[in-house]
Amino acid sequence: MSIEKSVFLPIDPEAAFELVTRPERLRRWQTVAARMDLRAGGEYRWTITPGHSAAGQITEVEPGKRLVFDWGWEGSESATSTVTITLEPADGGTKLTLLHEGLAPEEVAGHTEGWNHFMDRLVRFATDGDAGADDWAALPDPINELSSAEATLAIVQRVLHQLKPTDNGLPTPCENFSVTQLVDHLVGSVAGIGKALGLELLDDPSASAEARVADAAQATLEAFTKRGLEGTIDMGFAELPATMVANILNLEFLVHAWDLATATGAELEVAPGLSDYVLSLARNTISPQMRGASFAEETLVDESAASLDRLVAFTGREVSAR
Repeated sequence: MSIEKSVFLPIDPEAAFELVTRPERLRRWQTVAARMDLRAGGEYRWTITPGHSAAGQITEVEPGKRLVFDWGWEGSESATSTVTITLEPADGGTKLTLLHEGLAPEEVAGHTEGWNHFMDRLVRFATDGDAGADDWAALPDPINELSSAEATLAIVQRVLHQLKPTDNGLPTPCENFSVTQLVDHLVGSVAGIGKALGLELLDDPSASAEARVADAAQATLEAFTKRGLEGTIDMGFAELPATMVANILNLEFLVHAWDLATATGAELEVAPGLSDYVLSLARNTISPQMRGASFAEETLVDESAASLDRLVAFTGREVSAR
């Protein structure tokens, strides 16, 4: 069975093609993370929502006109289907048509809902320049240390995308770190975990802050998903349980998103269920012995404080800073 849907985008076909092929554009409306080798025979992997990634092979590429790729959910036993995207010039913009073929009958309803959701976000992004935070990425279902890391990545990426050059020297709640220094720290932390997972990640300091973190995080989380959460990981300075290493990623993404948002006045949208979960991970990760070195002493907040406030207070931040 198949699904077909057409939308109008108020941009030319070449710009529309970039929205459906470039990771930095895909992250704005459809994916949390994206890897794409844009050529016939190239492979792609898109984390559509936390814990749910589509992956396959690109079979046809005609820039500005047509893209065809296999579609399959990672870890699913369902047969692979095919997605074809065609772009045609239209008065004042582009007609984009998506055809998803080869679906089993029981898959049609879910995929129809999904494509309707994301095509609406694509139109909003092409029209307004911002599709907004995706509610579907707010709280993973089911949730574990890796799917929550993908959800917190979506949050920090949105904050990073809003950074301006004038923000670079601003102080952050992370003591002795400016915005630029905190971004460098975050890239280094993610790359360090990637290295422990066997990756060699190259950082381009001239790229945007969002791109630097996104590229390192995409590769690291993909490798982590393939490895799984069992056993331990040699971090160089210590052998840590894999779950604890994943916990660290959650803290790096969400707590530093708060730091950067606080420093720059950016809006920070976090589902209470996600911050509750990351707070539980923090309590299992930050030991008393880590206070005074990696983390300051826990600060006090009202018992009725939101879970995000309780999380940052647990890591030693002054909540009143925001």
